Amino acid sequence: MDEHDNEGRLITLEYPEFYLLTVYTPNSQSELKRLPYRMTWEEAFLRYIKSLDHEKPVIFCGDLNVAHEEIDLKNPKTNRKNAGFSDEERAKFSDVLAAGFTDSFRYFYPDKTDAYSWWSYRMNARSRNVGWRIDYFVVSNRLEASLVDAKIHSDMLGSDHCPVELDIKL
Repeated sequence: MDEHDNEGRLITLEYPEFYLLTVYTPNSQSELKRLPYRMTWEEAFLRYIKSLDHEKPVIFCGDLNVAHEEIDLKNPKTNRKNAGFSDEERAKFSDVLAAGFTDSFRYFYPDKTDAYSWWSYRMNARSRNVGWRIDYFVVSNRLEASLVDAKIHSDMLGSDHCPVELDIKL
């Protein structure tokens, strides 16, 4: 991922039995003006995590800047074609899952609504829970049996994001 190193978006830690990555995925910005770069990033990131996954399981977490499904944001219809909910971004996340990875929160809570990790600072969005789930823990499929729980700590304030948690027994 050399072409992306100058933005400092990824940290990879190697442990004896797995890789742990923290990631901040590029935002496509208003009018999707940075979508082409975002697509380049997504392709490189998928190649990278697949290469690591060939060696040992991968756990990655962070702000992925995408609400994957309509259930992952409060207002999907009015946000279509906006940064974080474009068809292109959502398809790239689907590609990650199809490549052998699991969205840990949806693994445990496939139908849970109103579960968000980010809220705009505008219009009291957080107090009204008008949010997006864009922060994730994603794991190699072969770690599914080790998953214990995944949580979104929406009650923790201090940022426009809240912490997300993965409980796993390795």
